[in-house]
Amino acid sequence: MKKRLKRYFVTGLLVLVPLFVSLKILMLIVNFMDSLMRFLPPQLRPESHLPYDIPGIGVIITLIVIVIIGFLTTNFLGKGIVRIYEGMLVRIPILKTVYKASKQFVQTFFAEDNDGFSKVVLIEFPRKGLYAIGFVTCRTRGEVQKLTPEDTINIFVPTTPNPTSGFYFAVPKSDVMPLKMTVEDAFKVIMSGGMVVPENFEADKNGLDEPK
Repeated sequence: MKKRLKRYFVTGLLVLVPLFVSLKILMLIVNFMDSLMRFLPPQLRPESHLPYDIPGIGVIITLIVIVIIGFLTTNFLGKGIVRIYEGMLVRIPILKTVYKASKQFVQTFFAEDNDGFSKVVLIEFPRKGLYAIGFVTCRTRGEVQKLTPEDTINIFVPTTPNPTSGFYFAVPKSDVMPLKMTVEDAFKVIMSGGMVVPENFEADKNGLDEPK
């Protein structure tokens, strides 16, 4: 009976905690985007023309503005304007570092040709005989690849239970074992410390396509 109650309790936590965290993050995003409406002139604020406040309207307006800006900057004139303000930003010591890092982050995770976090793999870490789940970010390039004797792949190995931190490795392709589990399932395994295990897919050692 004690073991059964403990299993029910843990199962309940696995259902409620991710749901609570997801809803909390969603509410923070919605409230933040709604707060951006304060920067608009009073006559342009949605609540000035509506009989009551609509939660989340800031999200809709923000998304529309982002799409419009993206559309305008895809033409020749828009690209020229972007080059001008980027040239100004990179001359400011601290701001240029933040701007470049933010731009690279967005390009990495939202670029259409990006392969980052698209494949789940297994590597030997922290020593031979022990294995860790990792994510392919891209093919190793530049100085790191030039100094390594083999073709290597960039792997990110998250920590448990917080996958937002982890380790970066340039791993020889021959030492990378592809897994058939999805990225979502891999995160479940990592965040639960191995308690939540997806279906037992057979590893395909020949299924690792070379990232672009």
